Amino acid sequence: MSDQDEGEQGPKSSFTTYIAEGDQLYQKGEHVKAIESYTTALSLQPDDRNCLVARSRCYLKMGDPEKALKDAESSLKEDNEFFKGLYQKAEALYAMGDFEFALVFYHRGHKLRPELQEFRLGIQKAQEAIDNSVGSPSSVKLENKGDLSFFHKKDEVKKGKPKEAVRPLKREQKQQSKKESPKTEKTARQLLGELYSDKEYLEKLLKDEDLIKGNLRSGMKVQDLILGGIAYLDTRTEFWRQQKPIYARERDRKLMQQKWNKTRQNKPCDPTGYILRSLEEIDMALAAGNAEGSCKKTRQVLHTVQAWSDEHVPNKREVMGNLYSCMGNALIEMGDMDGALDNHKRDLDIAKENNLPEAKSRALDNIGRVYARIGKFPQAIEAWEEKIPLAKTSLEKTWLFHEIGRCHLELGHHAVARDYGDRSLAAALETGDSEWQLNASVLVAQSDVKLGNFPSAVTSFQKALEIAKLLKDDAAQQAVQKALNDAAKHTTGEPKADQSTAE
Repeated sequence: MSDQDEGEQGPKSSFTTYIAEGDQLYQKGEHVKAIESYTTALSLQPDDRNCLVARSRCYLKMGDPEKALKDAESSLKEDNEFFKGLYQKAEALYAMGDFEFALVFYHRGHKLRPELQEFRLGIQKAQEAIDNSVGSPSSVKLENKGDLSFFHKKDEVKKGKPKEAVRPLKREQKQQSKKESPKTEKTARQLLGELYSDKEYLEKLLKDEDLIKGNLRSGMKVQDLILGGIAYLDTRTEFWRQQKPIYARERDRKLMQQKWNKTRQNKPCDPTGYILRSLEEIDMALAAGNAEGSCKKTRQVLHTVQAWSDEHVPNKREVMGNLYSCMGNALIEMGDMDGALDNHKRDLDIAKENNLPEAKSRALDNIGRVYARIGKFPQAIEAWEEKIPLAKTSLEKTWLFHEIGRCHLELGHHAVARDYGDRSLAAALETGDSEWQLNASVLVAQSDVKLGNFPSAVTSFQKALEIAKLLKDDAAQQAVQKALNDAAKHTTGEPKADQSTAE
């Protein structure tokens, strides 16, 4: 067989390799190449939901929310409660301007994973976009004063003129009327900002008859390319108009001015909007691998919020705790564990002082994570055990019990580790999460090996192997199979008692 025939057979590397390659390209901002890697990976495992979510994220970055939505929905086919797929579907719907549907899926994800900040921020930004699109009922007052003769004249026109005179304008006529409206052009200029000059340039090119008759090397007509660019900018104009329409800005500005006149004091402009946008930017930077940028942005926002009064920002302390949490997470990625621990402890202090159970749960989780990363397992256990009463869902409990059990295993407390493994597995079975069932089964099996209970360890490893096969996780299958083989070698001998159980 020739080399050419071998090359035509398809991918030469493994699924895991293409996934890793795609992740690296995504972090570098090379989204087109990342899509190619994820697509190749999907040719090997077409139903891998994590890969579908990763490619959906790339499509979203490329400005193609339709393809992003398609991949997100595909990731939810087998499990409609897959939280990553729910979040990605909500993000795609939001980018398409379907804010109401996006809000529905942000809520679904938040119900399943309330500890994740992404869903909470998604709910807030979608709700804000909906409010900005339709306006707040409390801010709109209808009055019957003024000249109402316009409506009588309108009725007369309907009765006295033939239907042809009042039929709707055609699409071309509407577009022409839009071009002739100075107010519409001013609105577009405000919404597009620097991109408006690009729109003007494309419209100017469209008037060059000689140019638009030509073709590109690919065979595509120049005219079609220009029209496509203009259509895209028009689409973005409408999207941004819905997110924060000009009339809403003008109304909000007037209302704010009225409040300023009454109070005669300076106050921050739209603090809620600023905070939500900033938190989203901070999370996006961290998710993209830019921990330093996330940290820098957090410091700037924290400095700004600290300067505001409690009157202007009633939940100021809660916001500051959230920012300390963001700072701590960024510092973890930067390797500054001392700084991360300090910020997460500040978050915990604020949560306790202001009786904020969700913030307290978040802070304890992060503190435990830092201690575990630096090998201080007793401190990690202490933080996570304090969090147990605050855990609301079975899914939250399963990973919490697993992490505590893992720390006990590292300390040699094998019997305690097995107990937490059993608790983690029970919670994972209750929530139906296969990945955590796999993790919990492995923890139970490893604890049994240390305790000398090899038959029990073999049984747990076998269960874990079955789950790994269902998940199509090659790396997990190899690791579990090796551990299973090692444990099986001892089943013929007498189990050895583990002296560390006394601990």
